[in-house]
Amino acid sequence: MDAKTITKNISGLSSKEADERLKNGQNNKMIDENAATTSSIIRQNIFTYFNLIFAIITLLLIIAGSFNSLTFLPVIIINIIIGIIQQLRSKKVLDQLNVISKASYQVIRDGKYQSIAIDELVLDDVILLDEGRQIPADATVIDGKVTVNESLLTGEEDEIEKVIGSDLKSGSSIISGKCLAKLTAVGNDSYVAKLTQKAKEVKQKKTDLIRDIERIIKFAGIIIIPIGITLFMQSFFLNHKNFSDSIVSTVGALIGMIPEGLYLLVTVALAISATKLARKKVLLHDMKSIESLARVDILCVDKTGTITANKMTVTNLILPQQASQKDLVANQAILSKYINTISDSNITMLALREYFKSKEKFQNAETTPFSSKVKYSQIKTENSTYRLGAPDILLDQVALEANQDQLTQYASDGKRILALVDVNPNKVTPLLFVAIKNDIRANAKEIFSFFNDNDVAIKVISGDNPLTVSKIANQAGILDSSNYIDASTLKTQEDIEKAALTYTIFGRVTPEQKKDLVLAFKKNNFKVAMTGDGVNDILAMKEADCSIAMGSGSEAARQAAQVVLLDSDFSRMKDIVSQGRQIINNITRSATLFLYKNIFSMLLAIFSIITIFTYPLAPTQVSLISMFNIGIPAFLLSLETNTAKKNQNFLKETILTSLPASLTSFSAIACLVVFGQLFDIPQGDIGIASTYLLAVVGFLILKNVSKPLNKYKISIFITCFIGFIICCLNPSLRSLFMLNEFSNESMVLCLIFALAEVTVMRSLTFLFESIPNLLSKWRLAIKKMLAD
Repeated sequence: MDAKTITKNISGLSSKEADERLKNGQNNKMIDENAATTSSIIRQNIFTYFNLIFAIITLLLIIAGSFNSLTFLPVIIINIIIGIIQQLRSKKVLDQLNVISKASYQVIRDGKYQSIAIDELVLDDVILLDEGRQIPADATVIDGKVTVNESLLTGEEDEIEKVIGSDLKSGSSIISGKCLAKLTAVGNDSYVAKLTQKAKEVKQKKTDLIRDIERIIKFAGIIIIPIGITLFMQSFFLNHKNFSDSIVSTVGALIGMIPEGLYLLVTVALAISATKLARKKVLLHDMKSIESLARVDILCVDKTGTITANKMTVTNLILPQQASQKDLVANQAILSKYINTISDSNITMLALREYFKSKEKFQNAETTPFSSKVKYSQIKTENSTYRLGAPDILLDQVALEANQDQLTQYASDGKRILALVDVNPNKVTPLLFVAIKNDIRANAKEIFSFFNDNDVAIKVISGDNPLTVSKIANQAGILDSSNYIDASTLKTQEDIEKAALTYTIFGRVTPEQKKDLVLAFKKNNFKVAMTGDGVNDILAMKEADCSIAMGSGSEAARQAAQVVLLDSDFSRMKDIVSQGRQIINNITRSATLFLYKNIFSMLLAIFSIITIFTYPLAPTQVSLISMFNIGIPAFLLSLETNTAKKNQNFLKETILTSLPASLTSFSAIACLVVFGQLFDIPQGDIGIASTYLLAVVGFLILKNVSKPLNKYKISIFITCFIGFIICCLNPSLRSLFMLNEFSNESMVLCLIFALAEVTVMRSLTFLFESIPNLLSKWRLAIKKMLAD
């Protein structure tokens, strides 16, 4: 059954019938109501909680007549526009890549095979399904026999045989065999579509970075409401300020507390990275998987298709011990018939068919396709039963020992050995051994060297002979590749968990063991990525923190993965990890700047409420600080190449780094406010001095988060500093940001407080940098005390 031969009485639909079904919407296009559309991207960027707050603030300032305080508005509008444009650009590139990556199927129409895209399959189409294919819609087998893996749908790990009349569920995948199937439910009516809809009701697990940022935003979003109401009431009713002044002072506090650019920065950074990767033929089914892969501690790879190229070549035919030379021709003929009769179409079988040119088959034979569970295929004829698979699986102990030396010799060269055996009731007789070479990928050494240098451990998990895998891993430059184990010796879950921490190379691994190894790594708090290209990798890929599939691999593996390397170029992994680490490191650094302003503003607002002082900063003054101390440098820093691996907790690191600056600014400005009240310093001077003091610490923390300094970061610092100075000196800009009429006395006072800020900032930074080490020492001391 192939594209040249169609089973009798199966002619499929006519073109006219197919067109009618397409017009009636009976196609296989699944409509995802949650998928990002142009309108949804625009809505998501405009109609946000904080944009609603800004709209209310804008309305109140207009009512109060304080148009000078609306300087924050252009920044908000620019943020919205940048977010929309960048996400639309990313969507366009990813949509184009999705079209390229869509699978096509061989379909019988008008009595002949045609290649039809998955979306254009229609109800009652007859399609050809073979090894590695994902079943695109619900169907019924009408000819042939296949073994199916339904683990993605049912959680069952067994390989299920499907014969004529059996139902096939969409989303499951063909492990072996070949069949014709008639589609019985397509599109949103199919089993996988209904299952997907149910799955969308379950909240997806967020990455560490996104979850922590959402916590910050949620906290800020909740706390600004009671603080804002209290500040206004205190200013209007207790301090007897007029409506306009009360609104301006309240908005000054709220503007400082809103992390308006933080989530946008993450969204834009992810979108930019996804676009860059898409141009390198890397398809992300989930943009956040960039972060997941960047945090990986262990990368699990298969030998075939990952370390090696996705092609094999037969190098040697080996006669078993005690076989004569005259047996060679006869046994070659048996193997030639075998490979033409069996329906397997994996790369091993393709290599054998390329070597053996004869098309002769066994007649009236019963075939059992290759199974990754038992690691062999089988053909029964009238007189004999033959099996093809791994020698150590098929041969008894006596035959294995007799041929061990020559088999080990080939395995030591990194070649895979297959055995053709004749199975009798009392004895298994080896007929022929085949040595197959699998060339190392051209860039394998380079990519594994990159992971070695970046603290990512490589674990090779393969179904092949562990010695063969070890030798190939050594050629690819994988560290500790001589440390291997035969997974068939691992009998219990405890054995697997112990081996996971001990060995680098795992051979003779079953699909279930691949999954168990991934779970064992995760149990020990490692972040795990799993690469694969076959159906037998899907169980492990499903359990990994991040799953990567080769574009040349099976359709089922590509659909199950979060990341697909469409051109099967494994070196793209460097780009993904680098992009992910750049996002994590730069967003962590930029978030520190945002938190500095947010924490300071919250502390000063609470202080103003408790002491019944008017909040000293106007919205326009806070906008000036936001622009040159936070917004511009945060965005520019997020673009810098920064691929160092960090394992710190995002929330903990950003808070500990921003707190010294926040406390320094708060204490300096709080003292200044009290000092101003005691010595009758004008409120305007207090606001201007507070702006300068806030800027001094802002530039200090910018310098701290930019370490180690380089030309790029120095240029950012200088640019922002010059921009701030221009705003302070230019009469028009000085007026816009309410920095006029600053007395000489107030300027001297401001300089004194600024010098004090530098000292306090240094002291607090040293203290907070010491806290993690102190806590670690205390924990060790307490553990030791309890142990004693």
